[in-house]
Amino acid sequence: MLLTLAYVVCCDETPIRVGPKKAKKYLLVACDRLLTWYMLGGRDLETFKKFVVADLTGVVVHDRYQNYDATDLGARDHQLCAAHLNRDLEDCAETYPDARWPRQLQMALRGSIHAANLARDQDKDAIEAGTLAMFTKMYRGGVAVGLSQVKRLPGPAKTVTQSVGRVLLEVLRDRADDVLRFACDLRIPPTNNQAERDLRPAKTQQKISGRLRSEKATEHRYAVRGYLSTALKHSLDVMTVLRNALLGNLWMPPDPVTG
Repeated sequence: MLLTLAYVVCCDETPIRVGPKKAKKYLLVACDRLLTWYMLGGRDLETFKKFVVADLTGVVVHDRYQNYDATDLGARDHQLCAAHLNRDLEDCAETYPDARWPRQLQMALRGSIHAANLARDQDKDAIEAGTLAMFTKMYRGGVAVGLSQVKRLPGPAKTVTQSVGRVLLEVLRDRADDVLRFACDLRIPPTNNQAERDLRPAKTQQKISGRLRSEKATEHRYAVRGYLSTALKHSLDVMTVLRNALLGNLWMPPDPVTG
């Protein structure tokens, strides 16, 4: 699969209803700006073992769902979605209205994203060193202040549930490289918005038509959908591609390594 050769792959999943009993399934997507691949399954680790994540060699951009980090899937570099993190920080700003650290961390992330976008627009290879240092310092300072204010609850981890704010702050501390990787490598997007865009047609279909008729039909539907999404990303006319495929003239995306 060509996605295994991609430098960066965005991943996400969304629930869908399938079959006469409206069974809850998940539609998983792995994609980049030129390729789209869907899989129907669950959200459990066994499904993720069959998902393309286990075979990826590039950076995986995703939210904080634990299965993307499962050791059973092997080791790789990660980029935690900054959009999801900013939403989590917004919740923290409401939970701790007198605290300044949630807004400081949002400023650090949004500032880094803007600086990365600006550098790309100017055809630069990296964010200006002083700018990157400023936002990195702002980020690490916000995490340190937050950890000092939101204390860890004592007791065994199996019996004590930590506050949402504490859990988020520990992620931001322990996985700072996975949060700020996009700021150090402009080839990496800060969010998994590409994956969310590729899942949006499935959500629209569910709202308009309701459940899909069967698992097999759904698998076929999204095999075709992934093929046409990939063609569209290559600026091809999807009706022409579909007609040619039915006539036996199957278009295939070019190998990203050989072009």
